[in-house]
Amino acid sequence: MSIPAERLPTASTAATATRPNSDGDTALKLDRVTKRFGKITALDDVSLLVRRGELMTLLGPSGCGKTTLLHLVAGFLMPDKGEIIIDGRRVTDVPTYRRETGVMFQNYALFPHMTVAANVGYGLRMRRVAKPEIDRRVADALALVKLKGLQDRKPRQLSGGQQQRVGLARALVIRPKVLLLDEPLSALDRNLRFSMQVEIKEIQRKLDLTTIFVTHDQGEALSLSDRIAVIAEGRIRQIGTPDEIYRWPIDRFVASFVGDVNVLHARLERIDGAVATVALGSVRVLVPAQTLQGAAAGTMVDLFVRPEDLRVAEHGMAVAAHGIVATQIYQGGHVDIYVDAPEAASGRVLLRLPGREGMSLWPAGTRISIALTTDKAIAFRAASSLAGTS
Repeated sequence: MSIPAERLPTASTAATATRPNSDGDTALKLDRVTKRFGKITALDDVSLLVRRGELMTLLGPSGCGKTTLLHLVAGFLMPDKGEIIIDGRRVTDVPTYRRETGVMFQNYALFPHMTVAANVGYGLRMRRVAKPEIDRRVADALALVKLKGLQDRKPRQLSGGQQQRVGLARALVIRPKVLLLDEPLSALDRNLRFSMQVEIKEIQRKLDLTTIFVTHDQGEALSLSDRIAVIAEGRIRQIGTPDEIYRWPIDRFVASFVGDVNVLHARLERIDGAVATVALGSVRVLVPAQTLQGAAAGTMVDLFVRPEDLRVAEHGMAVAAHGIVATQIYQGGHVDIYVDAPEAASGRVLLRLPGREGMSLWPAGTRISIALTTDKAIAFRAASSLAGTS
């Protein structure tokens, strides 16, 4: 298989994805922000621009610094270095209540003794807004989050999803310039979480509200975001659209962390400018050369391939790998087939096949050949060679 060179990301475009956009329509700017807790550096020289009306997701594993970043923007923490600017105004040392940010917490943080209406209107009362205006804005906020008629209930009389909506309404009613969502869906069950993703996105679009969404759930980030900032060990590793992050990861961490992926042992044949040719079985794949800097022709590389970009090879197709079906997992709209194959770094390859025919066509124990069906693979220097140079 070959990939047209014009489809591949160049070194310059890949690098741009990791840098803030110098967009004049900026709602939020972090300029070289560092935050330490004792000897631990939670955020290390982080810069980020968020556009007006954009939903930016901070994605990363636990302890990576994403919640620390959110708390710095909200004013719950102060940076050790760097500047924070909201809507063109420096707020680095401005207290929380004067930053015009709305925050929705993971546990919703509702006042149990207050009614729904009182919880939602709390921020307006603290801002000394007139009561008729509070009543009107609370009613509008409750209608927006589909809680009309529940204003007199207490939090304990609400379901988890309804409590989540109250927390969202309370964050929205103050008309923030930036909405901050700190893993707000993590306590919900799977089906409710999916429906709330849709509702949050619809509300954010309707209000054209700049939003920062913190999560460690890759599926949540891919489905909700305009752009994603992938964070690890206190640094932003890559910024891009969901498709850019998923299809063109800038390094091994991003490639491994975002979505399911197969790592296959391949061989680097040659590098021609911005494009490299990688051999896997009888398949030749063109990949970006930027991620293979320092690798010599003939050396082994790791080819990262998504499960949906593999299929069982038919007669006449170029074969990338051979293996034996180990097990199948029925997922409704598709079947995950796990294949024991020596070409895989883990010893096992995952194929994600549409429909359910794979259950009967390739049962456990079947020997199959695997083909690539994508022009969007990416390769990195082999992990073993990196360990040898460290």
